[in-house]
Amino acid sequence: MKVKWLGHSAFLITSEEGVKIITDPFEPGTFGVNYGKIEETADIVVVSHEHPDHNYVKGVPGSPQVIRGAGGHQAKGIEFTGIASYHDDSGGSQRGPNIMFCFTVDGVRLCHLGDLGHQLSDKQLAAIGEVDVLLTPMAGNFTLDPAGAHRVADQVQPRVVIPMHYQTDKCLTFPVSDVEPFLANKANVKRIDASEVEFKPGQLPVATEIVVLKHAL
Repeated sequence: MKVKWLGHSAFLITSEEGVKIITDPFEPGTFGVNYGKIEETADIVVVSHEHPDHNYVKGVPGSPQVIRGAGGHQAKGIEFTGIASYHDDSGGSQRGPNIMFCFTVDGVRLCHLGDLGHQLSDKQLAAIGEVDVLLTPMAGNFTLDPAGAHRVADQVQPRVVIPMHYQTDKCLTFPVSDVEPFLANKANVKRIDASEVEFKPGQLPVATEIVVLKHAL
């Protein structure tokens, strides 16, 4: 299973059989998010919440099946679990609801936290279950800040953490931090000189590792 960071909170996950999943596609230029146009064809698109930097489904080529909302979903033989949460730490009163999505591809379980803005409850943790790869926001202002994201990672205890939704050269006016505060004083950090990484069962790190990807767009 391959994970490719397109930019912002959008990832392309490709199974060994070639099934392609895109998470939270962005509308280029929205809120100062100036990554390039998504040109990857998708079979499935997962949307965590209805903000244009996360729900630009019409910008994804192909005729993907779109998955939204809490509960169980199935597409292309893959089971998706949507878990209700909030975009802020005040029950959604500031920025509304958010759905975290968990799914397993080629024996590797992923969890995309969307724009999570708070710590997880025991009920949410139980629904998430065991996670191999956690895709998490961590840059503050609109979502978890670095310290909050680390606390959530400690709650979930994944094998790999991939940060997302932070400031890069493609969104310099987006009012969040860059990735560096999240990495500060962390020992198990791997910076990949590429936008894509492959994960296989039995080949995941024993201690939680932070993997930083380059944006593809």
